[in-house]
Amino acid sequence: MEILYRSTRGPEEKALTASQAILQGLAPDGGLFVPVDLPQVELNFAKLINAPYQEVAYQILHAFLTDFTEQELRDCINKAYDKKFTTPAIAPLKKSEDGYFLELFHGPTLAFKDMALSILPYLMTTAAKKNHLDKEIVILTATSGDTGKAAMAGFADVPGTSIIVFYPKDGVSSIQKQQMVTQTGANTHVVGIDGNFDQAQTNVKKIFNDTLFRKQLAAKDFQFSSANSINIGRLVPQIAYYVYAYAQLLKKGAIKNGDKVNFSVPTGNFGNILAAYYAKAIGLPIGKLICASNKNNVLTDFFNSGVYDKNRPFYVTTSPSMDILVSSNLERLIFQLSGKNDQQTRIFMQLLNETGNYQVNDNMRRSLDDFYADYASELETTNEINRVFRENQYTIDPHTAVASAVARKYHEATGDKALTVVVSTASPFKFPNPVLQALSGKAAPVDGIPADETLASFINLPLPKPIEQLRNAPVLHKQIVEPNAMQEAIAEILGV
Repeated sequence: MEILYRSTRGPEEKALTASQAILQGLAPDGGLFVPVDLPQVELNFAKLINAPYQEVAYQILHAFLTDFTEQELRDCINKAYDKKFTTPAIAPLKKSEDGYFLELFHGPTLAFKDMALSILPYLMTTAAKKNHLDKEIVILTATSGDTGKAAMAGFADVPGTSIIVFYPKDGVSSIQKQQMVTQTGANTHVVGIDGNFDQAQTNVKKIFNDTLFRKQLAAKDFQFSSANSINIGRLVPQIAYYVYAYAQLLKKGAIKNGDKVNFSVPTGNFGNILAAYYAKAIGLPIGKLICASNKNNVLTDFFNSGVYDKNRPFYVTTSPSMDILVSSNLERLIFQLSGKNDQQTRIFMQLLNETGNYQVNDNMRRSLDDFYADYASELETTNEINRVFRENQYTIDPHTAVASAVARKYHEATGDKALTVVVSTASPFKFPNPVLQALSGKAAPVDGIPADETLASFINLPLPKPIEQLRNAPVLHKQIVEPNAMQEAIAEILGV
């Protein structure tokens, strides 16, 4: 069964193959690519229970990316999930008093973005060959902290590609910023903006949809694509770790085959929890998808009221990768809930762009039952880091703490006894000062590596290798621009 991909804002007749959708990143009409139909996947846990991560990834990618050959997929997978990850398990489970943590931070940048961005460059360059693309692929990406570094680490010095990353200069952690501005690679470019992530993301989408600018780039043999989770080639690989987690729970005897498991996901741009939604749709026994937000709780309000309203204060929090008011991937869910109605989805997105809000109808609201949504305040986040450490001798970062706190709220509100897996999206060493403040009541006087050294001493763990490597890394990227000057910066970088 061939799986084709259509735009959330366009007709099914314009559907593309998986490789074509990966190359484009964003549909020409501004929509996001989604499968025309979800594949039928045989989740044979009698085999998957003992399968390595790479084999689980193959089963998922083979089902979704049907115009890639088995050899192509296995080659991409083996290059992506290798010794750059610090554990052969790739995505291990850690038991706690409350359930399990799914650790997605064992890759080169210590964040869950590595799980998909380690493979995206290989999928993209393979797709370019399959489609006889003779232009240089320009990866254009906005980041709230982790995507930028993970994307650059994946694409650095990959032939036929360039990558340009925009980040909010005051909206990422010290370690996140240091990871980005020290990134090596002749084809990597990092630009700070004097604004927030939503401004960066909105302008990236506008630049993608600027027909004249795209023609100017094409004349110079450049073609845009994206490493954000708007790219279906980044979203599909994320489905694999939910299936892998379920298999590992079976192997540990924590559940029986067919038992439903909840996943609590720290959620900003909605891609990570959407991957879990797709995992459930193809047959993974998932109970509730717990959508956990921080103080920027636009998603909490949406799931509880049916109204999406970005017209609210924007807060800079200790979980900066979730400091987002426009959750791009929610559009894919809206499309699904509307009965795959591209016209209705386009209207909602136009309303969001023009008025800052939209409201789904009652039928669509009833289809949100897969989800439970709540948020954790800054104090609740701090308290959760402290509680988990005291009760489990286990250290979590602020994003994971948000998901853990909201999972506890869910169980208290519903009495649900099903096992819950908290998706741990980043190492605590990426956010040392909030973690130190939570554990000891005192942050380090200097953020960044000095704070990480203090944290390592406090929790009696060695500094991760990616942090050690930052110690003497020179700053290579210093450009800062206003949000409205992002396109000019791209033109200057590419010589257009």
